[in-house]
Amino acid sequence: MAERKTVRFIIGILSLIFCAFLLNQWTGAALAAEEEAVSEADPGPGELHAVCAVLMDGDSGRILYGKNSREIRPMASTTKIMTCILALENLKEDTMITVSACAASQPKVHLGMQEGEQYLLKDLLYSLMLESHNDSAVAIAEAVSGSQEAFSVLMNQKAREIGCTDTCFLTPNGLDLTKEVDGTMKTHSTTAEDLARIMRYCTMESPKKERFREITGTESYQFQAAGRNFSCQNHNAFLHMMEGAFSGKTGFTGEAGYCYVGALERDGKTFIVALLACGWPNNKTYKWSDTRKLMEYGLSTYDYKEIYERPQLSDIPVENGISDDGEPDGSSSVSLAEVKGDGSRWRLLLREGEQVEILREQKTSLTAPVERGQLVGKILYRIDGMTVAFSEIRTAEAVGERDLNWCISKIMENFLINF
Repeated sequence: MAERKTVRFIIGILSLIFCAFLLNQWTGAALAAEEEAVSEADPGPGELHAVCAVLMDGDSGRILYGKNSREIRPMASTTKIMTCILALENLKEDTMITVSACAASQPKVHLGMQEGEQYLLKDLLYSLMLESHNDSAVAIAEAVSGSQEAFSVLMNQKAREIGCTDTCFLTPNGLDLTKEVDGTMKTHSTTAEDLARIMRYCTMESPKKERFREITGTESYQFQAAGRNFSCQNHNAFLHMMEGAFSGKTGFTGEAGYCYVGALERDGKTFIVALLACGWPNNKTYKWSDTRKLMEYGLSTYDYKEIYERPQLSDIPVENGISDDGEPDGSSSVSLAEVKGDGSRWRLLLREGEQVEILREQKTSLTAPVERGQLVGKILYRIDGMTVAFSEIRTAEAVGERDLNWCISKIMENFLINF
């Protein structure tokens, strides 16, 4: 009897294992089929060296491609795009900056400033962005906020304002740093998505965007200060690798690896690429090949398409409203009008087969009194969970309330007509 129970138990276990095997095979086949279908629909840019990468539509800010796009990592000297834009927004370029001991002590790569020397902010901005000098970054930060610590607060505040939720700035130059802040250990870091957002702000949204573009697109710059001559050469080689490349910043530290963020405009399209941990020595050129792949993928895959669809707007009933025909027992309704939302993008970069989801929320009735222009509903245009455009549905006219005074006046009106 015991042997039979043992045999049945073993058979039961084997059956469960076999069923699990079949389920796993079926699930794997289904996932493989799904991945194959996605791959056929959008093969992507191909293999990338970078641990984290993003291709962003510079116009809308939408992420078109991401690889570990929200993984938090150190970003080295790509940090300096934030340092530059904050300096441009908070100081005049003819501001004279006196070098502190802290700024003068920064490690290479540095301009070689000495404590007590004075430099124009304008000159230091080119030193910062073309040569990536660490001492210039600290001198600029101290000129804006008084200290690196205070400047990091300003950097993080700006990051939050532009939608960067996974970025922590601790230095103005991007050197690796982990330290305790308000009782919590924090690391100087960002994500590929956030880095692309910062670049988009610098080049597309900031009131100083044109000047930022001018500085970062400059091939070389010379200046004199403290009795010496200085020459800066732009190390963003991608400016000469693809037609339309106009801005960017390189970076490298031992922890961050090679990093890059850059922007390109061509055929009416603007793309931003952000790369983190794109190889370590001796793989300095990986960032250029990855950036080219992503830019070419964007140019060949995405085109502008009109996304607007005119809505059908029907009159809606108004409870206790003055009737349409003016009679005491008549029904009341109000006509509607569409008002397109400010900042909406009715042309969007889409790849073949990509669809925008249109969601409509609207009241089915109103209660008098109704004002002209009263909000009744919204139409949202969404893609990848992001709202890119919207319309408001509003009343096209006012509708009065059918109250006691109106009824009395209507009775008197009919009485006088029939008298």
